[in-house]
Amino acid sequence: MKHLDFTLIDLAAQQTALLIAYYWRFGDIIYLSPLYLRLATLVALVDIVVVFFGESYSGILRRTKYKEATATIVHTVLVFFGVLLVNYATKVSERYSRPLFFLFIFLTVFFEYGGRVVWKRRVRKRMLEGTGKALMLVVADSTTVERCLYEISHSKYTDFVVQGVVVVDRDMRGQTIQGIPVVATADTFWEYVRTAVVDEVFIDGNTRASSEALASELVELGLVVHIAMVHTDKMIPNRMMESYANYMVLTTSMKITSMWQLAVKRLIDIAGGLVGTLITIIFILIFGPIIKLQSPGPIFYSSIRIGKGGRRFTFYKFRTMIIGADQMLDSLKDKNRIKGQMFKMDNDPRIIPIGRFMRKYSIDEFPQFWNVLMGDMSLVGTRPPTEKEFEQYERRHKARLGIKPGLTGMWQTSGRNEITDFEQVVALDTEYIMNWSLGLDLLILLKTIVVVFKGEGAQ
Repeated sequence: MKHLDFTLIDLAAQQTALLIAYYWRFGDIIYLSPLYLRLATLVALVDIVVVFFGESYSGILRRTKYKEATATIVHTVLVFFGVLLVNYATKVSERYSRPLFFLFIFLTVFFEYGGRVVWKRRVRKRMLEGTGKALMLVVADSTTVERCLYEISHSKYTDFVVQGVVVVDRDMRGQTIQGIPVVATADTFWEYVRTAVVDEVFIDGNTRASSEALASELVELGLVVHIAMVHTDKMIPNRMMESYANYMVLTTSMKITSMWQLAVKRLIDIAGGLVGTLITIIFILIFGPIIKLQSPGPIFYSSIRIGKGGRRFTFYKFRTMIIGADQMLDSLKDKNRIKGQMFKMDNDPRIIPIGRFMRKYSIDEFPQFWNVLMGDMSLVGTRPPTEKEFEQYERRHKARLGIKPGLTGMWQTSGRNEITDFEQVVALDTEYIMNWSLGLDLLILLKTIVVVFKGEGAQ
C-alpha cells in the first residue's frame, strides 16, 4: 500500500496507451472489441503481479531520472512478456495487431515515466513537510550525537521523522540538538519508550556489545531497530543490511515482512472491513431498538484504545452494558479473574440481557469493522488495551503494540475464556508477531468463525 499511488499511475498510463494505440490502428475508441477488452484486463492483472513480486517501486524516490527511465523500461518489458506468455498459452496471440502492440509498448514507457517523475516531485514535497512518517528515536552519546543528527537531518527524502534524541552519558534533558529535543537519559530511556509513541529506534553506539544488548531488548518491545556501523558476529534474528540516511545500518525487528505481504494484508482488511460494516448496519436495525429498550442511551460504546506503537484511536462496540459501567469498574476489581493488566469477570452485573447474547456470539464486536476499514485496526492482530491498562504495562508488555491491533488473534482462538494470566496473552501475541504470515492470518480467521458460531465468545 506504500506505493499504491505509483501502481495506479502505471495502470492509468497503460490503459491510456492502449486506447491511443487502438484508436491509431482502428480509428475508434467508442467501442472496444471483446478481444481488446480482454487485453486491457490482462495488462492490469499482469502489472499487479509484476509489482507485487518484482518490487518495481523499491527505492523509487531515490532514483535519478536516468535510473527511473531504466526502471520504467524494465517494468514495461516484464509486463509485456507476461502478457505475451499468457496470450501464447491461451493461443490468441496471433489475433492481435503487431503494430498496435509496438506502439502500445512505446506509449506505455512514455506515459509511465512522465507520470512517475511528476508524482515523485509531489511526494518529495510532501515528505519534506513530514506527513505520515514513522516516528524515530535516536540513541547516542554526547561525543557522537552531533554528527549522527547532522547526517540524518541532511537526508531530505526519508520515511521517518526524528522526534527525539537520548543522550546516554549526560543529562541534557530540556536542551535541543540541531532542533531535536533531548527527551531522556540512560536512566529514563525505558520509561520514555514505554509511554511515548515510538515506531523505530536508531542506535549510534560506542561498542558492539552495548548496541546489540539494547537492540535485543527493543526488538522484544515490538520496535524496529537500526544499528549504525556495527559489525556483529552475534546472530540478531531477522536482520538485514540497508541504507538509512547516510549510514549503512543493520536493521532488525521481531518480524521483517515484504511490501507485497503487507499490501495483501491491507487489501484483505479493506475487503473484510467493507463486508463487516454492511453486516453491522443490519445488526443496528435488529439490535439497536432492543438495546435502547433495555437500557436507554446510545447504541454504540466508544472508548480510547492504544494501537500500534502506542497510538491512540477511538474504538467502537455495540453497547452491551448499562450507562456508567466504566465508573463501576474500580468496585469490581476484586472479582477480576485475569491476573495482570486486563479485566474479565464471570456474570458481570453491568451487562444488560441482550448484551449477554451479543457477547456470546461476538455481535458486539462488529462495529470494529469500521476501525479496520479506517486502518486503525486489522482483522487479525492483538487486542488493543485501554488507556488505564496501558498505563500499568511493564516494559516487556509493549511488544503487543508492535503491530496493528486486531478484531481477533491467537489468544481469542486459543481458549480465551480459560486463559487467566495476562502473561499468557502477551506470550501468544508475541508468538503471533514473530511467526506472522498470510497463511497464519487465514487460519486464525477460520478458527474465529468456528468459535463465533459455537457461541464461545466473551461472557
